[in-house]
Amino acid sequence: MEYLSDKITIDPDLCNGKPTIRGLRITVQTVLEFLGAGESEAEILKQYPSLEKDDLTACIKFAADLMNRNYIIKSVA
Repeated sequence: MEYLSDKITIDPDLCNGKPTIRGLRITVQTVLEFLGAGESEAEILKQYPSLEKDDLTACIKFAADLMNRNYIIKSVA
């Protein structure tokens, strides 16, 4: 298991290697999708009682860090 921060982990044997929160079976993607759909932090924490408010903040920071990289779009034949 690789720790990208104190909250975000990647384990190839867990959730197909997607980034998860503290090794739980809750992906960063899931949290970001809920936030993007307009769910409140309080509602997410109610639906996932094993999460903490800091976990949600870590997901947002993780996504922001990914956007801080340079990307090149290449055509694939």
